[in-house]
Amino acid sequence: MSATTHPLTPQVDVRRTDDRFKTRIDWLDSKHSFSFGHHRNPNNTHHGLLLVSNDDVVLPGAGFDTHPHRDMEIVTWVLQGSLVHQDSEGNTGVLYPGLAQRMSAGTGILHSERNDSWRTQGGPSHDEPVRFIQMWIPPDERGIQPGYEQRELDDGLLRGGLVPVASGMDKHNGDAAIRIQNRDAALHAARLDVGGSVTVPDAPFVHLFVARGNVDLEGAGPLAEGDAARLTGTGGQKLTADSEAEVLIWEMHATIR
Repeated sequence: MSATTHPLTPQVDVRRTDDRFKTRIDWLDSKHSFSFGHHRNPNNTHHGLLLVSNDDVVLPGAGFDTHPHRDMEIVTWVLQGSLVHQDSEGNTGVLYPGLAQRMSAGTGILHSERNDSWRTQGGPSHDEPVRFIQMWIPPDERGIQPGYEQRELDDGLLRGGLVPVASGMDKHNGDAAIRIQNRDAALHAARLDVGGSVTVPDAPFVHLFVARGNVDLEGAGPLAEGDAARLTGTGGQKLTADSEAEVLIWEMHATIR
C-alpha cells in the first residue's frame, strides 16, 4: 500500500448494479463490485484500498460455513434480517441493521456467517432472507493479532448525516463506531429521507455505494439501488436522496500498490 495525495486527475466512474459480477446458487444471491472468487477482471480488482464490496442475500437456514481468512480487515453491514457470526477466537454475534461489525483476520481466523439466529437465540425458525454488504480492506501491518468488534448505531444518528462507522484515521479517533487497522481508510454511512442530502468526503479515493433507494450525485446524475461511484482525486459533491435511501461511502487516502 502506498500513500497517495492530490493532485490526481479528477474522475467519477459510475458502475451500475447490473454490470457487477454475480454469483447465484440455491441459497445465495451475491453481487460483487470487484473481482472475487472465480470472477476475474485484471482491470477491476480494487478502488483505493477497497478490495471487496459484496452485496449478499442469504436464504434462512443457510450461509457461509466455517472458512479461513488472513491479513484482512473485514467490515459487515446488514441491511435486512439477521446474520450469525461465529469464529475460532470464540466471538459470537448476531448482526442486524444498524449494528456495525469488524473482524481483523490477522495471522489467521476461521469464521462462519449464517442466517439461522434461532439456533443461537432459540425460538422458532424464520423465513426472512438476510441481506448484507461485506467489505474488505488490507491492514496497515500484516500478521497482527486477530480481533473482533461490533457496535450498534442509533437510527437517529444515521439520519443526521454521514456517520463514521469504521475508521482507522486519527481524525475519527473516538468518533467511529468501530476501529479498523488501517490509518488511511474510513467507512461512512447515512440514511436519507426524500430530499435529504450529505456531502461526499474529499479524499484521493472515494467509493460510494447506494445500498437502498435512489440518489442523485452532483455532477454525475442519478444512482439507483446497487449502483456505485468510484471517485478519484475529487470530493465535496452533494448527494441528494430521490427516495428513502441508505448509502455507504469509503473515504480513502491511499491505494494498493
